[in-house]
Amino acid sequence: MKRPLFLALLAALGACGDGPTESQPPGTKFYVGRIDVRDDGRLLRLLGANGFLLELDERAFQVGVALEPDAMKSWDPWEIDKRGDADSGVEFRSPRAFHASRAGSAIDLDYGDGITARVTIAESSSTRATLTLASSSPNVVLTRIRAKTTGGPKEGFYGLGEQLDAVDNRGKLRAMQIESDGTIESANNEAHVPVPLLVGTQGWAMFVASTRIGTFDVARKDPDVIEATFADTSLRFDLFVAEAPLDLFAEYYAMTGSPRLPAPWAMGPFIWRNEDANQAEVEADIAKIRSLDLATSAIWIDRPYATAVNTFDFDGTRYSDPQAMITRAHAAGLRMGLWSTPYLEPAAGALADEAKTKGYFTVESGIPLNKWSLPIDFTNEAARAFWLGLVHRYTDMGIEGFKLDYGEDIVPSLGLKRNVWRFADGSDERTMHYGYSALYHRTYADALSGDPFLLVRAAHWGEQTTGCIVWPGDLDATFTKHREPVADGIGVGGLPASVIAGLSLASSGFPFFGADTGGYRHSPPDRELFIRWVEQTSLSTVMQTGDGSSQPPWVFTAENGRDDAALDVYRKYARLHLRLFPYEWTYANRMLRDGRPIVRPLGLAYPELGVHPADEYLFGDDLLVAPVVERGKTSRHIDLPPGTWRSFWDATPVTAGDVAAPLDVLPLFVRDGAMIPLLRPTVDTLSPATDPDVDSFWNDHGPLHVLVFPGPLRSFELWDGAKIASVSATEVECSAGKVFDRGFVLEIVGDGRQIEVPASGGRVAVR
Repeated sequence: MKRPLFLALLAALGACGDGPTESQPPGTKFYVGRIDVRDDGRLLRLLGANGFLLELDERAFQVGVALEPDAMKSWDPWEIDKRGDADSGVEFRSPRAFHASRAGSAIDLDYGDGITARVTIAESSSTRATLTLASSSPNVVLTRIRAKTTGGPKEGFYGLGEQLDAVDNRGKLRAMQIESDGTIESANNEAHVPVPLLVGTQGWAMFVASTRIGTFDVARKDPDVIEATFADTSLRFDLFVAEAPLDLFAEYYAMTGSPRLPAPWAMGPFIWRNEDANQAEVEADIAKIRSLDLATSAIWIDRPYATAVNTFDFDGTRYSDPQAMITRAHAAGLRMGLWSTPYLEPAAGALADEAKTKGYFTVESGIPLNKWSLPIDFTNEAARAFWLGLVHRYTDMGIEGFKLDYGEDIVPSLGLKRNVWRFADGSDERTMHYGYSALYHRTYADALSGDPFLLVRAAHWGEQTTGCIVWPGDLDATFTKHREPVADGIGVGGLPASVIAGLSLASSGFPFFGADTGGYRHSPPDRELFIRWVEQTSLSTVMQTGDGSSQPPWVFTAENGRDDAALDVYRKYARLHLRLFPYEWTYANRMLRDGRPIVRPLGLAYPELGVHPADEYLFGDDLLVAPVVERGKTSRHIDLPPGTWRSFWDATPVTAGDVAAPLDVLPLFVRDGAMIPLLRPTVDTLSPATDPDVDSFWNDHGPLHVLVFPGPLRSFELWDGAKIASVSATEVECSAGKVFDRGFVLEIVGDGRQIEVPASGGRVAVR
């Protein structure tokens, strides 16, 4: 049973004055649900099932005071950290005195020199409390929360959005916005998806519900202290508690909105080229996908394909009959998407002129981060309607999704100087660095019927409600880690960074992720890198294959070193990804109820292990993935969760330590006794098809195949109600669902037998 989190906390805070209140004698220790308010109220402790989690003492509530007021300063905490407080013109202060209201509804803080603030505390649910620190003093420009942790060296700190260097944020300073960085090839800090949600593996989380620029110092200055600093005069932060860290996301989603599931067909593999020469090449690729028997549900066309960016047409000199091309893709069981951006270059002619004349671009601009135009101002309803009408030109032709690039122009700070932008609704860069991406993406989502397909590079907290899938931008086609040297400087990172990006997003409320399989910069990937990346991305939520070289899997060159054997590996893992649809989609739907992400870093899922590897994770409850992310390695170390685990490939039991990993084998493990539901081995696509040779799940759901592993009694219930359960050591019982109502094929892993079960279900002997 859940206990109240902050029940009666406000009354207990009556002890926060200069002396004891009538109701609270001095020296008394108050236990209030999961909060321990001690002595004079200057120490609040957040308690979990196993004791102390966080501590807020009198230094917890700080304000940054401007030494000289300057309306054109951004007061960027990232820049202040680099320069130091004094050189940045700010002084951080802790309160000198506490004064609680008699009713205990607020704490007034006095910082001296007439600078005051107030903290209010409210219970939001049985496992969540909201605290707000606000100041009305005119020279307060920043607020900061300092929370002391247990200091346990094995506690990990997850979340804070997409990262490329580590899934555990311990010892890191994380920016909650894009920052320029001339030391790296991308010239920015790669903070494309910042999320002010920090998750501790002891069973707590802190969410700062701010749209302003900020930073999290995660046990970096002080190994025991978490410090959140934001450029605002007020700061709301919510504290969550749960016995299991994975259950903290339900509280986060309760605040910010549940994830919207993308179109189901997005769970099948898709393929693209960086540049398509013409319609003939696209149609040839469609034919090649099917003639080579490559499991694929979609294809998208990247730029350039239109007359200009963004004319919302097809260049007639290269695409003579685009409607026929789209029809051909649909016949082959492929959905089709297009690359797009929120700009109109001068070559767009009449459209660009109309946007400029009617004021559809931003009212005032800083320095844009694109080469085409100012961004469209989606706060202007007329501009949004204009753009929505243009997007419908494509959706009316049968385009079903978009890769939405760029849209990150609203960089709020250049050093400590504001990079001023202004919008039609009166907002500026101080909040629109956060808000613009959602307005941009939702315009396209509104143009799509049914569940959306939006592949985005930039997003912010709350955008999980749009159904977007994140791809990490232009990673390197290398085995290098983030900030390791590459051919022409310091790299953003390759395969290791891609794995970390997906895990950090899953730990930050963005459950759907798909990297460019093989990387993008410095393409093409060589043979070994291509194979290792294919193996890993097949056990990602989304598998999309393409790189900067425009060389799809069947193109063999001296540069990429690929051959038929490499293509065979791709074929095997692309089909595995597609076949895992019933398993993945079940966890996607469960997430809407319990908040647990589909992909789970090992250290977050099993904090009792006390390890936080950046290259090992759970895919649902029953699959453990340990991809090889280093060149030349044919074995790797694995940590294992409690219980018995087996090889996915032959059911051989495994132990923690080094395991073999030949080039064509993904180290993939399964929980003892698991039953893994799959689509049939011949399935080609999740999308509808009219070509008779294409095996489409949409057209025919077929029987459900189930991998049955030896072990204790287990069960698995799918999202449609179908269920498989071991009812004894020798028997399995199957029952049909709304989708899977055509029977079952049980594949007994380890002995090669297949057992058919009729649509009516029932019990069958498996041993």
